[in-house]
Amino acid sequence: MSYFFLLREPQLPSKTHTTSESTAGLRVGLTVSRAMGKAVQRNRIKRRMREAVRHHMDELEGPIDVVLHPGRRVIDIEFSLIERDIAQIFQTIQRDIDRQSRAGELPAERGIA
Repeated sequence: MSYFFLLREPQLPSKTHTTSESTAGLRVGLTVSRAMGKAVQRNRIKRRMREAVRHHMDELEGPIDVVLHPGRRVIDIEFSLIERDIAQIFQTIQRDIDRQSRAGELPAERGIA
């Protein structure tokens, strides 16, 4: 599974717009290409991925954007393996952010296939 992430600048609430929890914290996007199958299969993949992300959202702290791009194996594997992959990706992202914040740098975008 490929992923990319970017640490966003914290947003301050304005007078006209209140910052909701969804814009203040983690935002996750999923991409599933047509090569993964017809719409029914792609939607099933996205449902399974969203559920796995929902179980592991608390592993990332701060205003982070994450894009996940699953590989073909996601179609047939057990849900527990998808959850394990998501957890591992989120732990890697948090470790990179923590390491770079200690060094005083802003994290750069990163992706792993």
